[in-house]
Amino acid sequence: MATDYDAPRNKNEDEGNESIEALKAARSNQSSAVESEDSDNPSFVLGGTDLSNVELDVVVLPPQQDEFTCMECFLVKHRSQIDHVGDSGPICKDCA
Repeated sequence: MATDYDAPRNKNEDEGNESIEALKAARSNQSSAVESEDSDNPSFVLGGTDLSNVELDVVVLPPQQDEFTCMECFLVKHRSQIDHVGDSGPICKDCA
């Protein structure tokens, strides 16, 4: 079914009438879960598959003649993306 986003919204008066205590309890539950998580070492659930014995093979290519490294974002970009050369080195158009 198509939704007309320009149509006026019908606000249901029964929704959103939660007590302030319920909102505070929900907020404290969320903040305690965030605080207990180790932000330095996040863990990711990979759907139960054990990938501890899998090795990744990555081919690292040297910089090509038509590429440069932006000294602002440190991304390798094509020479057509160079905006100017600053004091520290080349700057890309996205960072300029």
